[in-house]
Amino acid sequence: MHPYNRLPSSGHSTPSPPPSPLRSPRLRHGRSKTGRFSPNRGSGRTAAQRLSWMFLSVLLRRQGVFLFAPLIYISGMLLYMGTASFDVVPVIKHRPAPGSVYRSPQLYAKVHLEMDSDNSSADAISTIWKTPYKGGEWNPCLNRSCEGLPESNGYIYVEANGGLNQQRTSICNAVAVAGYLNATLVIPNFHYHSIWKDPSKFRDIYDEDFFLNVLKNDVRVVDKIPEYLMERFGSNMTNVHNFRIKAWSSIQYYRDVVLPKLLEEKVIRISPFANRLSFDAPPVVQRLRCLANYEALRFSSPILSIGESLVERMRKHSAINGGKYVSVHLRFEEDMVAFSCCVFDGGKQEREDMIAARERGWKGKFTKPGRVIRPGAIRINGKCPLTPLEVGLMLRGMGFTKNTSIFLASGKIYNAEKTMAPLLQMFPNLHTKETLAAEEELAPFKNYSSRMAAIDYTVCLHSEVFVTTQGGNFPHFLLGHRRYLYGGHAKTIRPDKRKLALLFDNPNIGWKSLKRQLLSMRWHSDSKGVELKRPNDSIYSFPCPDCMCRANRTDDSRSASAT
Repeated sequence: MHPYNRLPSSGHSTPSPPPSPLRSPRLRHGRSKTGRFSPNRGSGRTAAQRLSWMFLSVLLRRQGVFLFAPLIYISGMLLYMGTASFDVVPVIKHRPAPGSVYRSPQLYAKVHLEMDSDNSSADAISTIWKTPYKGGEWNPCLNRSCEGLPESNGYIYVEANGGLNQQRTSICNAVAVAGYLNATLVIPNFHYHSIWKDPSKFRDIYDEDFFLNVLKNDVRVVDKIPEYLMERFGSNMTNVHNFRIKAWSSIQYYRDVVLPKLLEEKVIRISPFANRLSFDAPPVVQRLRCLANYEALRFSSPILSIGESLVERMRKHSAINGGKYVSVHLRFEEDMVAFSCCVFDGGKQEREDMIAARERGWKGKFTKPGRVIRPGAIRINGKCPLTPLEVGLMLRGMGFTKNTSIFLASGKIYNAEKTMAPLLQMFPNLHTKETLAAEEELAPFKNYSSRMAAIDYTVCLHSEVFVTTQGGNFPHFLLGHRRYLYGGHAKTIRPDKRKLALLFDNPNIGWKSLKRQLLSMRWHSDSKGVELKRPNDSIYSFPCPDCMCRANRTDDSRSASAT
């Protein structure tokens, strides 16, 4: 059978298939007669060339070998790395995120000459509060009750924990709860705290008789529980049922859970009590809070006397500006710097001081396994306390001149000799309660942190401008109290600290550009001076409209006297 014909031969010849086309001469001459590559072709090839041809021919015949190519490559790289020298390692420079580094001293060194020669605007102290509020002014409108009180449902004893203004929160909330439950409030007991270390009682800080008199027709307040009731508990307050109430509990919780126990026991205890009542409450509760905070709580005579004296002295120092001065709440004490976990320019000594301060005040809190502290991120988020230098830069940029009188409300400033120097250079007319008062005047208050804070509070309350540099209860209460006194306007500068972090970390910014940004920030504080309370806002910062009524609307339906 012919190889190209599947039919048997019938004696006839069949045509042959056409011949295959010739291969390219370039391919033909490289093959042997067998059609295979010949590695031995050409007598002029070296042994290395012949070996290469053999290796290539094997690869071409066995293509699966290519699967091992990655292994061969990796082996070669490992062999190379084992023999190569890596003494020279490339350096990768990390650029910190904008706003994450404390560079304020470098900025001050760059702009201070231009800042001192700048006379382009009038002193801000005389022009700062110019933005009219579209809703008009607000006036206090708390009417005290003239009716007698029904029979009491029992006695409520609370422990007010924390510092001066956290205790103030407890007092006002206790008045509101007692009035709502028709209970008799025992003068709150101030819990001694290891941080504030102040053993002061209520009457040491506040005028107790004045407090009782203002509230007499709204809430019963006594200084102690009758003995015949305490005998049931062995005359020991720790035997009295104590409610452990969750923070920000609603007033309905007190009505549904606390009141039945009060009616049963006639005496209950709530400890601790700070922040145990929601800010969102019905008008009758808000009115009692307003009455307690803005009318009934007045500092004791010794504190009020020295506080008012210091206010008068500040006004005399500010005669060039018509008696107007700026108060600044500066939080750059060692414990605040340590708690913030921010890094400044103190180097190794600062690091050692902060580690020691954290261990003294919050043993183990900052060294727990897994806790990661990122100082740069803290600064970017505006959580770092402003340094004295940054406060000075900010105020000068906002238009306050070197002649402006400054009252500094603060504890002991960390590394004061170094950190306060640039602020004093920018504002030489700077005062504290220690520089305004003689040593013997402050002696009765020296070892009591809450009483010293109350003096600062008084001087700040009556300043033309109040500047807050860090959060906390002190500015929280001053913000609302100043609104209550000044027609609803807080007259307070609240800087955008995230924006400040970016501005103070910008090495390319000039004085004019910096000042323009800071003037805009000042204007924003003015425009936000009058703000109305939203449902979950604190009534101690936003007294409008629960504690105040519009001056230009006699028919205001939201009178704070509503019950």
